[in-house]
Amino acid sequence: MSLDNILKQSLSRWMTGDGPNNSVAISSRVRLARNLAEYPFPGRASPSQLEEVEQKVRRWWNTGGLESLGITDYISIKDIPENERLALADKHLISPKLARQGYGGVLVNKDESVSVMVNEEDHLRIQSLMSGSQLREAWNLASQVDDLFDAGFCYAWSSQTGYLTCCPTNVGTGMRASIMLHLPGLAFSGQLALVLGTISKVGVMVRGMFGEGSEAQGNVYQISNQITLGQREEDIIEALNRVTDQVICQELDARQKLAGTDNLALSDRVWRAYGILANARVITSTEAMEYVSLLRLGLDLNILEGLNPRILQELLVFAQPGYLQKIYNQVLSPRQRDVKRAELIRELVKK
Repeated sequence: MSLDNILKQSLSRWMTGDGPNNSVAISSRVRLARNLAEYPFPGRASPSQLEEVEQKVRRWWNTGGLESLGITDYISIKDIPENERLALADKHLISPKLARQGYGGVLVNKDESVSVMVNEEDHLRIQSLMSGSQLREAWNLASQVDDLFDAGFCYAWSSQTGYLTCCPTNVGTGMRASIMLHLPGLAFSGQLALVLGTISKVGVMVRGMFGEGSEAQGNVYQISNQITLGQREEDIIEALNRVTDQVICQELDARQKLAGTDNLALSDRVWRAYGILANARVITSTEAMEYVSLLRLGLDLNILEGLNPRILQELLVFAQPGYLQKIYNQVLSPRQRDVKRAELIRELVKK
């Protein structure tokens, strides 16, 4: 599958909305940070060393080392324009950091449940991304990819600390597990700050949907483990599952209380959001996600009918600047993006 097909393929596996707890849990991700023992970390490597790492990975991939998992494409970042890099980041196949770089690459499988970034913060960033609440399944898939790379390369590893990584917080297992949650019930009921503040005290980080440095949009938050050193992968997954299960229960309870307390007021907010999205001619990504969050809440509480429940997952990607420019196949100014975004949303809402 070529880069063009990857960007044209509207729905990645995580966007299907068919995973467990899908009314709250948007996606589950496990990312493994790995480095090659014979090279400095990317931030300290010379351009020639970075090129050597990339060529080693490409040669190994060309021998069919990842064929069993359907990883059929290698995309070199330097060979594609900025809008296509941003579109890959919008689909969560690469990080915003890699999209901004002039070097590195990514391996992607057919359903986009696996991607492997090359020369981002670490030499390898192995990622598995699935729909709904499926951390264990994502870990199993990422582990399979890791085993294949481990057979082909010598990892930087210490018997005392585990996998060596650029960022000290990743040393140990090198694992970052996260679940993306849609939390409008807690937000609208005024409980969100308390809930997120409580879980942040038990070794869990709360970020926006693009991870570190990103802000939350549309009441979507990424919840992930904070520490990997001295912990087993299975324990990290189990602990994060316990926390997210509690948050999901609290979110569902908050939604039911909102609907029962003043259903008319909630219905009014949902229908106003629908009216704006169905008719707006100019809309920013932040404003769009605010109203799409209300639409999805309305669908989950049976206030609205007839809309595709995947609308939140779709617009988390389609309404972002990079992917929007890919859809319309042109570089757009911020104002033009707001106009095209409104046009796209009108089409999706009125289908």
